Amino acid sequence: MLAKRIIPCLDVRDGRVVKGKNFEGLRDVDDPVRLAAFYSQCGADELVFYDIIASSDGRKLFTEVLRNVAENVFIPLTVGGGINNLEDFDRVLKCGADKVSVNSGAIKNPSLIGKAAEKYGNQCVVLSMDVKRVDGKFKVFSHGGRIQTDIDAVEWARFGQENGAGELVVNSIDTDGVKGGFDIEMLQAICAEVTVPVIASGGAGGINHFIDLFKSVNVDAGLGASIFHYGETDIKDLKMRLKEAGIEVRI
Repeated sequence: MLAKRIIPCLDVRDGRVVKGKNFEGLRDVDDPVRLAAFYSQCGADELVFYDIIASSDGRKLFTEVLRNVAENVFIPLTVGGGINNLEDFDRVLKCGADKVSVNSGAIKNPSLIGKAAEKYGNQCVVLSMDVKRVDGKFKVFSHGGRIQTDIDAVEWARFGQENGAGELVVNSIDTDGVKGGFDIEMLQAICAEVTVPVIASGGAGGINHFIDLFKSVNVDAGLGASIFHYGETDIKDLKMRLKEAGIEVRI
């Protein structure tokens, strides 16, 4: 059995880590380089690093921060935000990313998934999906969860896998920042249709939520932000509790 992964997520704006609720009301949290180094040292299995500013000015600052982060972490680093073409893949990989997460760029140009997989390998391509219930159906949203598409989330996950994405990050807009638990129903619907690794994102509020996640859904990893950023949950304590619950993790 493969060990389940625990992955902190850093959303970066203007050179700072921020966090909101349901993708809104962003608040300043900390310096990304300091926070990334801390997670690298305290037991995180990987790190996800999102640029949430699309402007060219923001991109320059983000690139500088990313280089500093990559120099200070010794765990796999996935980077996303503003990935629209192969040049963007190349840019963040040269800055030290191990994997590249594509979201709105793939919605706009679905062939990007396959082209990136062909050039860099499936293991490098992560399809990130922002998903919300609309009239009882799971729909994909773009542009940081602001724009609804008519894309069915389960079908999009299947398309991503079939076209070369080596991993999926499934973000629930409904549960993001609410700390009421992961969106088990949504994750079960998607995991039933794909075989590539799935990272569950959105809703982590405590250790029991991770236990429920791994016992209820065949996901490969659980992602968290604010509960780690604010010291509400210690990653080492989380892993010990998961192990006690019979869930395989790397201690």
